[in-house]
Amino acid sequence: MERNVQTFIACEASYNEAGTVIFGAPFDSTTSFRPGTRFAPQTIRSESIGIETYSPYQDADLEDRHIFDAGDLELPYGNAERALETIEGFTKKILADGKKPCMIGGEHLVTLGAVRTVYEKYPALRVVHFDAHADLRRDYMGERLSHASVMQRIWHLFGDGRIFQFGIRSGSREEIVWGKEHVSTEMFTVKTTDAVARELGDFPVYLTLDLDVLDPSEFPGTGTPEAGGISWNELRGALMNFTGCNIVGFDICELSPHYDQSGASTALACKTLREMLLAFSKA
Repeated sequence: MERNVQTFIACEASYNEAGTVIFGAPFDSTTSFRPGTRFAPQTIRSESIGIETYSPYQDADLEDRHIFDAGDLELPYGNAERALETIEGFTKKILADGKKPCMIGGEHLVTLGAVRTVYEKYPALRVVHFDAHADLRRDYMGERLSHASVMQRIWHLFGDGRIFQFGIRSGSREEIVWGKEHVSTEMFTVKTTDAVARELGDFPVYLTLDLDVLDPSEFPGTGTPEAGGISWNELRGALMNFTGCNIVGFDICELSPHYDQSGASTALACKTLREMLLAFSKA
């Protein structure tokens, strides 16, 4: 496998030497409000040259990591199941080769494809979920495969006690009530991440970040902005609490670059991805 011509900054290792593999999932066919997340992976790559490889927060540098950027998957627009199957197949190869997947969405439904495959390899898998929205609907307008129901679909893989949500501040009455019985949810804030990280212990963990967990005053470039969110510094601190966990895969989703013409939202997404790569990619 050859690396993508344009890579996320400093992620230029060969496939064989890499411990982590980045790939884009440019899909937004089930978006419930404003589309555009399919443009995120390429925009994040092209704009990543605007940030440093070094993180003063972690005293770590992407130049010292072995990360391979495989580019974007070719996903069929309008066919959610086929798109998920493509994501599953690619994730399976990464895991089979002893590497860790890092996916750049795309809408949040793409997480289901990665988690399905990671769960096959790690049956004790736990999922950590940052989001403004609960994503626990049984369906959205009759469609079971939707970014509004992705966590419900993931729950059906392994049931209660495995999903840990943070920053949730939006959802239908039905899904919020249902969620109280079936998943662990911290509403509005991310204050319990340290305690949850300790609880997770050595369990394999897939971490998924929907960037709309951030307040739209800091991150307007998303399809479903929701007032009342957390700050970037709060998010960064919360993510770092999981550094000691057994993170076996992770993703970052729901940037819609063209809704923020200043480029600030994309810059924020780039910096967040840098911090995640440094925290969760040790090789």
